[in-house]
Amino acid sequence: MPTIIKINGYRFFFYTNEHLPIHVHVEREGKVAKFNLEPIELIKSSKFNASELQQIRKIIEENSEHFKTKWNEYFNN
Repeated sequence: MPTIIKINGYRFFFYTNEHLPIHVHVEREGKVAKFNLEPIELIKSSKFNASELQQIRKIIEENSEHFKTKWNEYFNN
């Protein structure tokens, strides 16, 4: 599970056997979520409340190009 970045206690990552569409997973304190990156949308979530999901979405919006670059570096090599 390559970690892309850690911000505000959230760990953003993808699994080594991922598939399209491009997406990112996030976890914190036993909570997990998955967001597509094109367009940015929540796919699933477990235990995050609405406020946390809003904060996560903002982090993803601010870092979406970085996430896409890391995805392409990892899966296209």
